[in-house]
Amino acid sequence: MTDLVTFLQQTLKAAEEASTPEALDEIRVSALGKKGFLTEQMKTLGQLDGDARKIQGQELNKAKGEIAKALDVKKQALDAAALDEKLKSESIDVTLQPSPALKGSVHPISQTIEEIVEIFGKMGFNVAEGPDIEDDFHNFEALNFPKGHPAREMQDTFYLNKTHDDQPMVLRTHTSPVQIRTMLTEEAPIRIIVPGRTYRCDHDATHSPMFHQVEGLVIEKGIHMGHLKATLKSFCEQFFGVTDLPMRFRPSFFPFTEPSVEVDIGCKKTDKGLEIGAGEDWLEILGAGMVHPNVLKNCGLNPQEHQGFAFGVGLERISMLKYGMPDLRPFFESDMRWLEYYGFSHQDMPSKERSVS
Repeated sequence: MTDLVTFLQQTLKAAEEASTPEALDEIRVSALGKKGFLTEQMKTLGQLDGDARKIQGQELNKAKGEIAKALDVKKQALDAAALDEKLKSESIDVTLQPSPALKGSVHPISQTIEEIVEIFGKMGFNVAEGPDIEDDFHNFEALNFPKGHPAREMQDTFYLNKTHDDQPMVLRTHTSPVQIRTMLTEEAPIRIIVPGRTYRCDHDATHSPMFHQVEGLVIEKGIHMGHLKATLKSFCEQFFGVTDLPMRFRPSFFPFTEPSVEVDIGCKKTDKGLEIGAGEDWLEILGAGMVHPNVLKNCGLNPQEHQGFAFGVGLERISMLKYGMPDLRPFFESDMRWLEYYGFSHQDMPSKERSVS
């Protein structure tokens, strides 16, 4: 006990006289560290009988608290003194010119989404959103991708370890699951567009593991292919700023539409790049079709009463075409030089607010 009292007095005095944070830390280690005096004393409590162990333990804890408090008080005093010295030695020249402020830009994908939302908003479409992680039903089965369907292999899917109802969860391969969720929860008529991130195992100059799509869905009575063609023609002409844009619809196949089409626009390849709306060349830009009866049935809709059309387009693809971008990969590389060159000011953004469904 005498040794403890002596050690406590010496330690408190040393803490009070410490002139640097380093000296203060040495005192802390010698007293409270893993091999410090008080720590070693604590290890000997097991050798004492009940009453002696209780008394000695209380004294050690009391000494530990006093030392910790003294160290904290001294540390605050040393920090305050160091700050005062720093303020005395430093000064600010308020006459210097400030550093130039960095001006941000709107990413081309954000710009493209806003343009598309504005165009379709004028046609009465709302914006719908959904989760990036989907279950098998919404991503495949409800969209007429039955188990073992070869079109599943075309999706290059990222499968997750997580499951739902014993079915695998995936990173959605398209934004079409949002169409399913909307048809399951809302009554017709339905008129939505679905911009969002999608994921597939692919990466080169024109493909990315993560990319963006916008899809459209219309479900109403009396809808036919003519409505689809008119809608897409109006959109393409407004987006690319070309009146009477040449377009053609080629037969194709998608599990979730019947009939299905690929949509091409007229263009001309020149030494300066691609000229949209001129020449005799054709460029594929999106896929579309009439909603498959099986999809309508999976969502509780009667194909005899309701029909609809759907379409989907890659946002990076049409951004590259419209703004003359040769490579997809810089969209995701966070290169400020690229963004300064291709980015947009806030004044370029459409001013109307979104309507979110």
